[in-house]
Amino acid sequence: MQAILINKDDSGYSAQMSQIEEQQLPEGDVLIQVDYSTLNYKDSLAITGASPVVRNFPMVPGIDFAGTVEHSDHADFKAGDQVVLNGFGVGEGHWGGLAQKARVKGDWLVPLPSAFTPKQAMTIGTAGYTAMLCVMALEQQGVNPDQGEILVTGAAGGVGSVAVSLLAKLGYTVVASSGRPEEKDYLLSLGATQVMDRNELSEKGRPLAKERWAGAIDVAGSHTLANICASMKYGGTVAACGLAQGYDLPATVMPFILRGITLAGIDSVYRPKADRIAAWNRLAEDLDLTHLDAIMTEITLSQALETAQEQMQGLTRGRFVVNVNA
Repeated sequence: MQAILINKDDSGYSAQMSQIEEQQLPEGDVLIQVDYSTLNYKDSLAITGASPVVRNFPMVPGIDFAGTVEHSDHADFKAGDQVVLNGFGVGEGHWGGLAQKARVKGDWLVPLPSAFTPKQAMTIGTAGYTAMLCVMALEQQGVNPDQGEILVTGAAGGVGSVAVSLLAKLGYTVVASSGRPEEKDYLLSLGATQVMDRNELSEKGRPLAKERWAGAIDVAGSHTLANICASMKYGGTVAACGLAQGYDLPATVMPFILRGITLAGIDSVYRPKADRIAAWNRLAEDLDLTHLDAIMTEITLSQALETAQEQMQGLTRGRFVVNVNA
C-alpha cells in the first residue's frame, strides 16, 4: 500500500512516498481501510521536521483519518463500520492516517456520524473537532450570543474557519482575526461580521486594555493571547487551543483578578471518548455543511509533501483533505 513514511538516520531527516506491507503496520485491534486523511499543522511539522513532533521512526504521519473497518477484535466495532480517528498520538508515536490502511486501538475510534461522509468528516477533522470543543467550552462558561463579540484568531486556518462557521450559525457576532487581508471575503462568507488584522494583537500590549470581547477562540498564544485576555469583558472566557505565534504567555494576572475572566485550555489529543462523541454529534447538528466546500481543498498523498511546506510558510487556507487512494 502507499504511505508517506518519515525516517531519521545518519543521512538526516526525510519524508517521502513509500510502499509498505500490511504486516508492517503497528499493533492494534482494529484494521481500517482509510478513505480520507487530512494535512493538519501538526502533520506539516512532522513532514518538514520543523518541530520534533515524531517520537518514533519510521513513522507514518496523519493525526486524522476516516475509513471503513476491515477487521476488528474490538467489541465496539465490526467489519463494515465507518469510523473516525482524531489524535491519541497517532501520526506521532503510532502510525497514522497518511496511508491506505491503518491499524489502531479500537478505544481511539469514534463511529462516523451518519450526517457526514468520510470526506466531509475529514474536511472537519481534528481542526473542526477542536473548534467544536472550543465552542462548547465557551458555552459551558455561560458565554451566549447576547453578550457581545467573539474573537477568532487564525481565522483563515483550519480551526479558525470551522470556528467562525459554527459560531455564526449559533448566532454569535464573530470578529475574525487574520494576517491575510486577501481572505476577507472568504471569512465574511463563513459568517464573520468583521475581519481585523492580526497585527493589532500580535505585539506587546497593556496589562489591562479596554473591554471588548465576550469570548474568544485563540490558536496563536504568546502576545496575541495575552492581549486577548487583557481586553476581555468582565466574566469573559478565552478558549486557547494553539501556539502558532509562540508557546509563551507574557501576560499579567490583572484580567483574571479584576475582571474575573476564564482561560480555558483545550486539548483535543487525549480528550475522553464521551467528549469526542459529544463534539462530533454537535458538529452534525450545528455546522453549516454548505460551508465545507469553501473550507476544503482535496489533495493526493504525494501532494501532501509539497503542501506541508506551504502550510509551514503560512500560505494555505482552510482544510486539506487527503485522498489516500488517488
